[in-house]
Amino acid sequence: MHKYSSWKYIIIVMAVIISLIYAIPNFYGEVPAVQISSTHANNRVDTNTLAALEASLTNNDLTPLGEVFDGKTLKLKFADTDTQLRARDFIQAQLGENYVVALNLMPSGPAWLSKINANPMFLGLDLRGGVHFLLEIDMNQALKKTLDKYASDIKRDLRNNQIRYGNVIVGQNSLTVQFRDADTLQQALNQLHKDLPDIQLNDDGNGGLQAIISEMQMQKIKEAAVKQNILILHNRVNELGVAEPIIQQQGNERIMVELPGVQDTARAKDILGRTATLEVRMVDDDPTDVANALAGSVSSDKELLVDTSAKNGSSKILVNRDVELTGDNITDAQPGFDENGGAAVNIRLDGVGAAIFKQVTQENIGKRMAMVLVDNNKGQVVTAPVIRSEIGGGQVQISGAMNVEEANDVALLLRSGSLSAPMNMIEERTVGPSLGKENISKGFHSVLWGFVAIAVFIIIYYQVFGVISIICLAVNLLLLIAALSMLQATLTLPGIAAIALALGMAIDSNVLINERIREELRNNKKPHIAIESGYTHAFATIFDSNVTTLIAGLALLAFGSGPVKGFAVVHCLGILTSMFSAVLVSRGIVAVLYANRRIKKLYI
Repeated sequence: MHKYSSWKYIIIVMAVIISLIYAIPNFYGEVPAVQISSTHANNRVDTNTLAALEASLTNNDLTPLGEVFDGKTLKLKFADTDTQLRARDFIQAQLGENYVVALNLMPSGPAWLSKINANPMFLGLDLRGGVHFLLEIDMNQALKKTLDKYASDIKRDLRNNQIRYGNVIVGQNSLTVQFRDADTLQQALNQLHKDLPDIQLNDDGNGGLQAIISEMQMQKIKEAAVKQNILILHNRVNELGVAEPIIQQQGNERIMVELPGVQDTARAKDILGRTATLEVRMVDDDPTDVANALAGSVSSDKELLVDTSAKNGSSKILVNRDVELTGDNITDAQPGFDENGGAAVNIRLDGVGAAIFKQVTQENIGKRMAMVLVDNNKGQVVTAPVIRSEIGGGQVQISGAMNVEEANDVALLLRSGSLSAPMNMIEERTVGPSLGKENISKGFHSVLWGFVAIAVFIIIYYQVFGVISIICLAVNLLLLIAALSMLQATLTLPGIAAIALALGMAIDSNVLINERIREELRNNKKPHIAIESGYTHAFATIFDSNVTTLIAGLALLAFGSGPVKGFAVVHCLGILTSMFSAVLVSRGIVAVLYANRRIKKLYI
């Protein structure tokens, strides 16, 4: 039997050492933590924030066990959940509403492991606890919102070019604008084709201009609605401070959201499901129109809304349906206070929004402008100030009958963006932390006892080579856990099942090698030759069987989703680590035991 190459021993030793380092954090567990991040560029979390907080917490018997600062986010570890909750409330009171203070869980391992990015693998919802939502997008509302936007763009462009128009009728997949004569219609068509080339416009044959959404456009709107909602959900989850969220599209109109470890499930559900956006509309203060509206006769181009800025909170206000500006033009929104010390939201507009707002205020001096907050398809006026002068610069403030917490939530929703369409909650599932711990315990014991059962059988059946096989199996398990940790994969119950399956498949490669060596010995080959021949001839079979299994695993990875994909990731990694341990590690151990010895008998 030839000696094993030194470079192969170096690879084996390095692989085992690195795997030990990256696998160890998984055995330390997690501790409660408080995560602190800033909502504004002017209020950054830095080392001064950390020093001030540590001093204040220590003085109030809330000393953290440790901290992690990544340059943007500060995380403080605490001994138990009671201390964590008290610390969260204290820190929020200390820092104010310009910071997001969220509950979290953090690895409890040594700091030096975190510095080299040796972190435990993420745990899925079924192991860590948390909430699962399945949301369905209301595509009819997405199409209506697009048509409303087209209507606003058309009206604004016609007004800017002093082209008079009549009623604007929004249908299911089209809108129609009426004109008094054919010349005005043609003038409008020429102007709109030039200014709004993205809108499909034509003459409806009845003296009106028609904008139609084609089937191709409808499909694009639906796809864009799903993508935008997923992006907005990511932004909102990040604002909530949830670690390792899973947000995936399911089908054409559904989105699956899993928030492992989240502790405030009610607020998470409320924030994710809300569709708050801001609309700027002009107020109609004409006494006759207001009286008719209050009597129940509201014209089609007006809407009667609740004015929450009124002292009794039940006053009604008549506003135009035409939207001058929407939340799509908001670049930032921060909670703050108005000149009277009441809660408010300070808004910054982009270039287009600032220009529109400046034009609207310039043309309507002396009139009232309503800030309408639309939440879950219900609009309410939060403030309706009189325009005293032109307002430029893109800085706007809204205030009204809201408290500090409501202002913070509104700012969060406006800042993270508006959902392209409302979503209906069609499935909600909560997994408690105790159930997650039970799943972890059961999964751990299933892998442990599976390993023990395999070890007992293989050692009895193959003797010394059985012991070698079990050492290789242990190395394989170590490599697999380390690989999952290095990739920061999310481990779920199907993933644990895949680990148990990987153990069985890994030992299969050693069985092939051992049986091949036995066959060579039965053919009266010398022990050294039998070992050499056994490993050489078994490799082709091991390679073929693992490659075919890997193809199936890659198919699951490519076409599966959710639990199936989690299973496939662990399955594919297990195949790769099993080939390394069964062939390279196994042969290295055999070379150490037998390469420099005269062998009379192999205990196999």
